[in-house]
Amino acid sequence: MSEHTTTPDTSGIRPSSWAADLSAGELVGKLSEQSALLVRRELQLAQAEMQQKVKHVGVGAALFGTSGVVALFGLGVLITTAILALDLVLAAWLAALVVAIGLFVIAGVSALVGKKQLAHAAPLVPERAVEGVKQDLATVKEARQ
Repeated sequence: MSEHTTTPDTSGIRPSSWAADLSAGELVGKLSEQSALLVRRELQLAQAEMQQKVKHVGVGAALFGTSGVVALFGLGVLITTAILALDLVLAAWLAALVVAIGLFVIAGVSALVGKKQLAHAAPLVPERAVEGVKQDLATVKEARQ
């Protein structure tokens, strides 16, 4: 088997013309090299793409966090406005108490609904996927026998 130390210049030459000069072993070697190179380049492309996506996710998450903080301040102002509005017909302490009780009722209802949602999610195991893997393993075991 002859050893080629350089890769043939393929510019302007169809691959079939230079590939015909190579042995089967050399062709398999070239295929292996080029496949590995292709995989490496695809992984580099995927990495670069994911870095861009992660950057956008980070910026988006920061902006969502900022909007949450600003909305919280807005909620505080609305609560204060409700207290001041009730102060027109009730004593200030009573207006604040009524608003506080209303907020606690909202918090309690939200907690109960959230607890119910969490109960539907338990257990945190992908049950259908686990069942599918068990079936796959059973099929493989049957095929081996």
